Parts: sequence; C-alpha cells; structure tokens
Amino acid sequence: MSVNTHDHTALPQGRDIPLLIGGVLGIGSSGPLIAKSSMPIPTLIFWRNLGGALIMAPFAIKSGEIFERRNRRLIAISALAGVFLAAHFLAFFAAMRFTSVAAGTALAAMQPIFSVLYMKFRGARISAQSLGGIFLAFASLLLITGVDFSLSTRAFIGDLCGILCSALAAAYVIIGSSVQKSLATSTYTTVCFASCAVTTLFVSLFSGSQLLHFPAVQWVYLAGLVFGAQILGHTLFNMTLKRVSPVVVSLIVFFEVPVAAIIAWFWLNQKPSAGTIPGIIGLLIGCAIFVLRNKSDND
Repeated sequence: MSVNTHDHTALPQGRDIPLLIGGVLGIGSSGPLIAKSSMPIPTLIFWRNLGGALIMAPFAIKSGEIFERRNRRLIAISALAGVFLAAHFLAFFAAMRFTSVAAGTALAAMQPIFSVLYMKFRGARISAQSLGGIFLAFASLLLITGVDFSLSTRAFIGDLCGILCSALAAAYVIIGSSVQKSLATSTYTTVCFASCAVTTLFVSLFSGSQLLHFPAVQWVYLAGLVFGAQILGHTLFNMTLKRVSPVVVSLIVFFEVPVAAIIAWFWLNQKPSAGTIPGIIGLLIGCAIFVLRNKSDND
C-alpha cells in the first residue's frame, strides 16, 4: 500500500495544536517525576498504565466499540501496541539505569528517525533535505542534554537500550495511528494501557518487585505520572493521530527533552547545559526544514 507523502509532512491544525502542546508538557514531566520516584521500574510502569486504563475505561464503555465483534481485530492490534509500549518503557528505564540520563534521553529521542525510515520503506517520498532536518533536530538534542557517551561496557548496553527504546516507541505510535483511523481514542488507549499494565505486571511478579506498601509521597509522584505523562501526554498524542501523521507526532516528541530539562532545573535544581538555548533553536530549525523542504519538493 502506498503512503501519501503530503500526509506525513502536513502541519497540525486547529484543535490538534493545543492537544500536541499539552502532550509535550505531559510527557516532559515524566522524567523528573521518575527521577523522584523510588518504586521499582516494572511496578511504576504497571500502576501508571493501570491508572491510565481505569481513567479512560468509562469513556470506552460508553462508546460501546470495545464490545462489538467487528472490532475484535482492532482490539487485538491495540493490545499489541500495549505490549510495544511496555517494552518501550522497560527499555527506557533500563537505559536510565545503565547509562547516563543525558545519553539515554538523547538516544530515546531517535523515535522520529525510525518513524521516517518506516514510512520511506512503505513508499513515502521524503526528501534528502527533510531527512537532514531530522538529523539536525536530533543533533540539537545532544546539545540540550550535554550528552557525554561513555565507552564502558555497562554504558554501551544502556546506549543500546536507548536506541531500542526509540524504535519501540516509533512502532507503538505507528500502530496506534493505524488503529485510530477506525477506533475512538478512548477505546484504543483503554486497551493499550491495560495491555501494557498486564505485561509489566508479569514482569513485576517474575522479578519479585514490590507492588504495594510505599510511602504516601511515592503515590503522589505516581498520580503525577498518571495524570501528566499518561493522560495529558500519551492520550492527547493519541487523539491527534487520527489526523496528524505519526512522523510529525514523533517529531514533536523531540520537544520533550527541553521541557524535561526546564522542569528538572526548577524542581530538581539540575542546571541545564550551556547548549540548551542553541539546542532549542537548532531543534526548531530542524523541524521546520523537515516539514517545509519536503512540502516544497512535493507540491
């Protein structure tokens, strides 16, 4: 099946703009909250996604799509997206543990590169200039994070986890985009988040991770993750996938990095690197090149 090139470079319009801005703010809050949390990784992912599924479930039940036999295949694909989401989260947290936060965050932000490669494989015409724009945006992230890659074996494993994390995120977004052409976002996110929760519950039980009896402040951090990163972040991004290309959505996810850096600066007292301002400028230029150059080449 061919891919419409214009669809993959069209700028978001109307209500999708505030939805994407809210999504960036939501996922940008996740890093600092994760840094403050002391819950085991699989446990944190489990409760975060279970909470998101429970919040979206009433809307999914009201729509009735989840009970219709004709939607069984779409429900199964949504559940598969949840497995990819769980794997993405696990790889991301592993990267945070094995390599530096800066290196892991930068490598995890390669998501749009994998999305573009997939779309080109499917037949989308994406110009060399636009590809250059994406790589400029990614290079700008390295400036923002002040990334310092280590040559140790442990850091190398963490770097690989960061790359794997970005590939899994791209797969999750692409699957979600295909399903939400036919399913309501509430139905998709309920099934996807529930599937992710179940997957990580098995990981928690297998690894012997503690599931309950945490200090009250840890549950507050978890609530922040559920309502910020999960509902405000992932759900709003998923809502835009009905109209906005997964390539563009993935590209906008780049802005999670400066948002997280600013939050960490004010809340965790982690001063941004000297490259933050020029990095943000380069990020904006790279994204503009991707959209505008490809559009001019295909109009």
